[in-house]
Amino acid sequence: MQRSLVIDPGKCTGCLQCELACSYDNESIFNPSKSRIKVFSFHDKGRFVPYTCTQCDEAWCMKACPVDAISVDAASGAKIVSDELCVGCKVCTVACPFGTVNYNADTGKVIKCDLCGGDPECAKACPTDAIVFVDANWTGLERMRTWAEKTDAGQQASA
Repeated sequence: MQRSLVIDPGKCTGCLQCELACSYDNESIFNPSKSRIKVFSFHDKGRFVPYTCTQCDEAWCMKACPVDAISVDAASGAKIVSDELCVGCKVCTVACPFGTVNYNADTGKVIKCDLCGGDPECAKACPTDAIVFVDANWTGLERMRTWAEKTDAGQQASA
């Protein structure tokens, strides 16, 4: 069964545990700047939004790579970067519409989420379940239904 990360910004407290877990697992250092997941802070609103590679079905980063350094991991479905093949040209960073493929100046290679081989550290480290790893076929139908009911109830109250 393929699984994917689901992020609920409403549950994020901005603790950065996801960034620390990711950087430690991938780079053996607790350094958020080395993380493949980032937490965007809206200071004026007191909100935090984690974001990382969405593992697009039509992965533009993979299609753009001139040396085929990005491939699909059969077990996890993640688009992974081969350090042996990557030449650090950064074409994939430009191709990614979400800005989740980044250049690592220390290695001269690009880095992106690889789902930690199918057991993402960010999801395990998140104390509020703002990041969860679920069945990729999950559609979010229940969340949509709940939102629709709230919206409908709000419209009825104002009528």
